[in-house]
Amino acid sequence: IGVLTTAKAKVLRRWKMCDNGITDALNEAKDNVKYLSTLEKYTEPLKSGTPEQIIESLPALMNNVKMMLTIARYYSTQEHMTTLFVKITNQMIKTCRRGIEYVDGDKKRLWD
Repeated sequence: IGVLTTAKAKVLRRWKMCDNGITDALNEAKDNVKYLSTLEKYTEPLKSGTPEQIIESLPALMNNVKMMLTIARYYSTQEHMTTLFVKITNQMIKTCRRGIEYVDGDKKRLWD
């Protein structure tokens, strides 16, 4: 890099732009993981809970999503939030549907 700097090579400028892009992407990924990992304990009922457990977990989940929206540097975009809400909603539907389909351990043909 020192030789390229001394020679004022054009390839160095492209390399620095590429390096900056990778660094920005790494920082965004770390930030997203940090905020999404805080939601993990609140999304567990969405995967394996009952409809009642889902209802109980929603206020805390929404408070954490609100915190992400106001604090997160990268994740607070409309695109990211929309995707997150679509995933939360779809998982709620799957879990609630599973809770409705089975009554007393028997599968009912409610959705057919």
